[in-house]
Amino acid sequence: MNPHVQDLVLTASGAEAITSQDRIQTLWSGYGEILRLTLAGAAIGSVILKHIVVPDAIRHPRGWNSKRSHARKLHSYKVEMHWYRDWAERCHADCRVARCFAASAGAGEHIIVLEDLDAAGFPLRKSHLTLHEVQVCLKWLASFHARFLGETPSDLWPVGTYWHLATRPDEWAAMADGELKQAAELIDARLNQCQFQTLLHGDAKVANFCFAPDGGAVAAVDFQYVGGGCGMKDVAYFLGSCLSAAECARHQDRLLDYYFAQLQGACKQLDRAPDFSALEQEWRSLFPYAWTDFHRFLLGWAPDHWKVNAYSEQLAAQVLTELKC
Repeated sequence: MNPHVQDLVLTASGAEAITSQDRIQTLWSGYGEILRLTLAGAAIGSVILKHIVVPDAIRHPRGWNSKRSHARKLHSYKVEMHWYRDWAERCHADCRVARCFAASAGAGEHIIVLEDLDAAGFPLRKSHLTLHEVQVCLKWLASFHARFLGETPSDLWPVGTYWHLATRPDEWAAMADGELKQAAELIDARLNQCQFQTLLHGDAKVANFCFAPDGGAVAAVDFQYVGGGCGMKDVAYFLGSCLSAAECARHQDRLLDYYFAQLQGACKQLDRAPDFSALEQEWRSLFPYAWTDFHRFLLGWAPDHWKVNAYSEQLAAQVLTELKC
């Protein structure tokens, strides 16, 4: 470990030494790594180090190696640092995130030292969820959206999520010609111009939720694409990440009912959303648009992806029909 990185970790954690380090994962396209560091002489036993290093050669598993892609990733790490520095402490137990001990940027690297959520009681990761587990994550999203309802995303992405149209012109260009490609700007505008805006997690897939052992609570990680927008973008993306197409079709209404019930309760507790019925009506109507917006991205980025399925095609057809009216 570089001495300056080690010094930052020790100063931030109050530890006397780092006794071991374990790699949790490498970052997407080779932009660094995430490590668990075991500490000695500190009040906490371990921390998570997210060490972003600009690579000499840009790699991407699907070949998207453009300068635009590189710039987007670099900006996403700056956004994540701002999130943990300026925003994350506003998340309470109802939308749990890791505590940030330090965030620093230097020449060609970013360093973020975070609470170890495994040690904090959220050691489990899942890929496919029961309906109860889906509801636990939807409650987190509802609490998060309520807490930041109406906020201006200062030093974050003006529009949250990694797939929104303004940052993905290459993927749009790669789409086959057709109605959805032609309607992409209209769909994007409907979402971006909705009356009720909040902060979005921006990458709320199931892999970014850490579960308590009893499955009754979660914490979220990976805030590179946090920014403004309609809460349905997080909800649609999350459901598509953890349920099959058949499960989404079967349980969509029930799960949306649960999300809005949790959102209403959180808004009342926080004294947000003076006209909740208007918010719910608007966001419910935009759920198919949020789903179709991500479907549009996939058709350009990876048209053979497993999420390109009959349920997505059905919602896209519904949206295209509405836009013609």
